[in-house]
Amino acid sequence: MDFVADLFRNVGAAFIRWLSGFLPEWAVTLINDVLVAVILLLIGLNVVLFAIWYERKVIARMQDRLGPNRAGPAGLLQTPADAMKLLIKEDITPAGADWWTYNLAPVLSVFAAVMLLAVIPFGAGLIGEDLNVGVLYVVALGSVGSMAILMAGWGSNNKYALLGGFRVVAQLLSYEIPMVLAMLSAVLLAGTLSMQGIVQAQSGGRWFIFLMPTAFLIYLISAVAETGRSPFDLIEAESELVAGFHIEYSGMKFAWFFLAEFMNTFTLSAIATTLFLGGWQGPFVGNVPVLGVAYFVVKVLVVYTLFTWFRGTFPRVRIDQLMALAWKVLVPGALANLLLVALLVKLPLPLPVQSLVLFGANLALLLIGLGLIGRGLRLSVERRRMAAT
Repeated sequence: MDFVADLFRNVGAAFIRWLSGFLPEWAVTLINDVLVAVILLLIGLNVVLFAIWYERKVIARMQDRLGPNRAGPAGLLQTPADAMKLLIKEDITPAGADWWTYNLAPVLSVFAAVMLLAVIPFGAGLIGEDLNVGVLYVVALGSVGSMAILMAGWGSNNKYALLGGFRVVAQLLSYEIPMVLAMLSAVLLAGTLSMQGIVQAQSGGRWFIFLMPTAFLIYLISAVAETGRSPFDLIEAESELVAGFHIEYSGMKFAWFFLAEFMNTFTLSAIATTLFLGGWQGPFVGNVPVLGVAYFVVKVLVVYTLFTWFRGTFPRVRIDQLMALAWKVLVPGALANLLLVALLVKLPLPLPVQSLVLFGANLALLLIGLGLIGRGLRLSVERRRMAAT
């Protein structure tokens, strides 16, 4: 029974003991690390194949279309067919491009997305590496993805790609601040930077989304902007920059950027699930650990559907609106929420009282923020009306 209660960790320990029976310690460590890396890579690739098909289907339904329905049952083979088409296309390097920067950019973008999977807790004991600085690791690798896009814009020797790269600096770095502040709220409340530790802190139904709805909303909006998806897809806006930073990429290199975008979306959904939705926590997980994986998948799918919903319904915002939302709304809101959490954590309050006060204060903060946004929009409309008359 004890073996089942901690199933994934015990299976891993049994596998290492079996290898240790006939291999030296360094070989066991090497095989274990390579095996974990291959499994995480396969998870990432298969998740992307499913995510593309799922997103096409959902957006098609929103637009009263069928979506992919020709290749395979329910169009499931359409994405592998598109991937094969991209892989056999001609690979072109534009004249005047910086060869190293141009070719390293797609590799770095996928590298950052895959490495993030290493600290995602898919279940109890089911994690690539439970770092005690897991959240810091996530934040650090997020910057590598932004750098890769900037390198693509710079190295392509194309003015539209360069403009896309400049927008990356403005957009992704601006939205990284409120996203990190929202993540720090969860870290303060849990008292640890470990991803598994944050999940454990939400046991008993004490999910942080219920305690800090404002922090979750700030994280979600910032995450959509970080992925560069609609309505914040200004870094590749077709009507302004043709395709932005990846305009000069074709074939396999373009496919790598495509892969990184969807893998990042999945990873940010998984991080939201870990920080705010209780991760793999759920009923009967203690008795049947496999249920934790199922709960985690369902929660990630719900968050991913929100990303898809945003992409299918909201129009693209202007660059000034994008920056104003980050610096005038999200950053002050995230700072106020972080200060609130820090004060409540230090106060000697019983846990139920602390949770109740935190929820009430967070709700008040959300209402005040929405009120200020509404007032700002009304004043803006009045100013335009007066200018027109």
